Amino acid sequence: MAALTFTLKKTLQFSIDCSALTPNYLANKSTSEIASLLILYGKNQIRVDEIFSVSGDDAQNIHFKNTSHQLDYLGANMSSGHMHIEGDAGAYLGFGLKQGTIHCHGNTLAFAACNMQNGLIRIDGNTGDFLGGASAGLRKGMGGGTVLVKGNAGDRVGDQMRRGLILIEGNAGDYCASRMIAGTIGVLGKVGSYTGFNMQRGTLLLAKTPRLNATMQNCGTHTLPFLSLMFKSFATLDTQFASISTQRVQRFVGDGACNGNGEILLISPDLMH
Repeated sequence: MAALTFTLKKTLQFSIDCSALTPNYLANKSTSEIASLLILYGKNQIRVDEIFSVSGDDAQNIHFKNTSHQLDYLGANMSSGHMHIEGDAGAYLGFGLKQGTIHCHGNTLAFAACNMQNGLIRIDGNTGDFLGGASAGLRKGMGGGTVLVKGNAGDRVGDQMRRGLILIEGNAGDYCASRMIAGTIGVLGKVGSYTGFNMQRGTLLLAKTPRLNATMQNCGTHTLPFLSLMFKSFATLDTQFASISTQRVQRFVGDGACNGNGEILLISPDLMH
């Protein structure tokens, strides 16, 4: 069986809702049935084969080729299978992902991994605001799973994040870990202003000294043995975080403005090898 492949064949004027093009939704459908499906293009519906060339028959392995940032909701609510995006993706990549893997070889717009529950998302480029955050109207963001970002992330990473793991090898914008409920976020690059704003619980692992508000309290330098186990658990992931080996960190707690028990752990860059 060959991977089910969607090749974008025209320049898009509007965004496309690609939420129907997932392994679980396309299972047991023939290539002709998939080609005739209607998807939302702007305010209108259009057949899949008017936008994409469709080939292959393995719906558990979906490839998107020649993609652009106007392909929204790629991998939305996936519950099985694998998806490769050979280019950029639009907003809401992996929205509500329940299981499976998504690998985007380019950049994405905002709300990647929004409301994600499980599975793995890897983004080789940069991603926009609200990575792992909550969609409008919901009070909890990412609830599980793992997100790897090789580039930079925008503002509000992990906003209202409930569970899961986000590892960013580049920089993150303002309000990183804002309103965080639980989970773990790691950033090897710089973070912007208001880091940990209204952070309630959870762990923010940083390699560069952040500029923190007075409501984040410096608890000094500590030896935390659990860090060895955490870094060893990264060994199965394709991430620079797997090269960290230390139990010694500078620890901050807060946000004290909301009785937060969150923690920010600052590691030294020379502990990476």
